[in-house]
Amino acid sequence: MIKEIHTKNAPEAIGPYSQAIQAGDLVYVSGQIPINPANGEIVEGIENQTEQVLKNLQAILKEAGTDFNQVVKFTIFVANMDHFSTVNEIYGKYLEKPYPARATVEVSRLPKDVLVEMDVVAYTK
Repeated sequence: MIKEIHTKNAPEAIGPYSQAIQAGDLVYVSGQIPINPANGEIVEGIENQTEQVLKNLQAILKEAGTDFNQVVKFTIFVANMDHFSTVNEIYGKYLEKPYPARATVEVSRLPKDVLVEMDVVAYTK
C-alpha cells in the first residue's frame, strides 16, 4: 500500500512530488530545503539552513508516525563541502546511536540556491 504523507508543518512541495510517501513499513521523505513553513521564506546562513532542513524533516516524519530514531538512510547535499563540519555538527544533535547510513555530496547548485538539502528513508513504528 502506498500512502502520501503531508503536513502543514513543513514546506509545500515546489513541484510535482509529495513531501513523503509511505510504502509498507518505509517512509521516503523528499529532499527538504531550508524554507520556513510559517512564512515560506528561506532562512539565511548554513547553521540556520541546516537547522531548518532538519526541523522540516522532523515534522514530516512525525506526521508519518515515526522520527529520527527510525531513519535508516540520510542523503545530504551541500553546495560547498567547506560547510561539511558545520552541517555534521548540527546533524549530530538530532540523532542517536545507532546512526543511520548516510551519504554527503557536494553539488553545483540546489533549488532556490540554498546551501543544504537533505532527504531520508525511515521505518514506521
